[in-house]
Amino acid sequence: MMNSTNKVNHDDNRQPYNLLKNRWIKGIFQSSLYPRVFHWITVTVFALIIYVTLFGSTNASKNFGTAATWVLWWPLIPLFFFLFGRFWCAICPFSWLSDTVQKYFGANRPVPQFLKKYGLWIIDAFFLLITWSDHIWGVIESPRGSAYLLLIIVALVIFAGAFWERRTFCRYICFIGGLSGNYSRAGILELRATPDICRNCTSKSCYNGSDKAPGCPMFEFPRTMEDNTKCNLCGYCIKNCPNDSIRVTPRVPTKELWFIRKPKMEEAFLAVVVMGIVLIQNLTMLSIWPRILEFTQNLLGTTNYPVVFTTIFLVAMAIPFFALWLTSAFSRVGTSDKTMRNLTLFGYAIIPLDLAAHMAHNLFHLLSEGKALWYTFLNVFTTVSTPASLAFVDNGTIYILQILLLLVGFIGSGYTAFRIARNHYKEQGKMFSTLLPHLIFLGLILIINIYAFSLPMAHRV
Repeated sequence: MMNSTNKVNHDDNRQPYNLLKNRWIKGIFQSSLYPRVFHWITVTVFALIIYVTLFGSTNASKNFGTAATWVLWWPLIPLFFFLFGRFWCAICPFSWLSDTVQKYFGANRPVPQFLKKYGLWIIDAFFLLITWSDHIWGVIESPRGSAYLLLIIVALVIFAGAFWERRTFCRYICFIGGLSGNYSRAGILELRATPDICRNCTSKSCYNGSDKAPGCPMFEFPRTMEDNTKCNLCGYCIKNCPNDSIRVTPRVPTKELWFIRKPKMEEAFLAVVVMGIVLIQNLTMLSIWPRILEFTQNLLGTTNYPVVFTTIFLVAMAIPFFALWLTSAFSRVGTSDKTMRNLTLFGYAIIPLDLAAHMAHNLFHLLSEGKALWYTFLNVFTTVSTPASLAFVDNGTIYILQILLLLVGFIGSGYTAFRIARNHYKEQGKMFSTLLPHLIFLGLILIINIYAFSLPMAHRV
């Protein structure tokens, strides 16, 4: 482990360019309009989406709210996390709603201990529940279903904002926050404080706030931050810091995943869960899905769809986790680690391939249905005819782009696994024996995804 620590310190000494040295970028972060001006945009669009999904066409292909949410926003959000970290969380309409409720009605109670302890597991469960309910009740294909899902989230945000301090919902409950936390770790941007400057600071205004801005809404103390999982680039610490200590810097993609000091099973589990969710999302949109349903119905002796789908869903979630557990059991042979410790460490290596597979799946909807956004928007104000094809490019081009994304993700995950193996097992002389099973595991995931994307896929709207 000494090797890992020394390497971290060595990398940390090579500081990249601080974007805040650019007066225009720094001016944006220090402006009182940031991030409020973005909130005005996202809240307005969100209000329109709620309205049209509740009162507009019940046909998903003609509803702007469905197209804006599932054809534009959902496909683009993983790319957003990669490029800008959790910046979306700073401008999300739910964060504005939480702040507003708290300002006028908030009791500002401390976060309950059970949320602090089990928040990530709650996020994991929330993510699974939403995915499961979508396939049981057709949330995405139904404008009303999308509206009800958004309103349920609104109710949870209001409840959390009314009772607990800061953005408790965003940090401990929101499933998008959990996903963005994982993906932003593979991203190219980070915010950190400068330890040498912070060492003599007594104000702690970056956390507590000042007359310039509130304290960190995500309960983060920049001086002790080691990862991007919670920071949403809201800029409050930049406004509040009296010593110009905060840095916003570009970095090598996946670098944060190489040196996880305190690996958490719930974070690794979410990475495995996302892989299972991409698998089930692909299956349900492929031409082989009816045959899978029929096989499961015959196996269970029932045609009850909730029962049949739930069975397939649980199997799809269990397969990646069991495969990783088996891989970790082989990988840790001859080392001082237990299987679950090995699984937790290498679970982080899945995140780049997760991100790539998620983006590849959503790329199909964005490029093959993207024009629906324009025509459904026009239908909010008048009646227009929708063309037969809503695609920007042909399916062959989309498939090539999907494969390229998957290959980049595989390289990112493979190199991350290599760095994890080197940092944790080199001194035990087990670097390659621990790495090889995980590379095989990642290779199998890559092959499965390449095959899945080669099959005809159904449209979302």
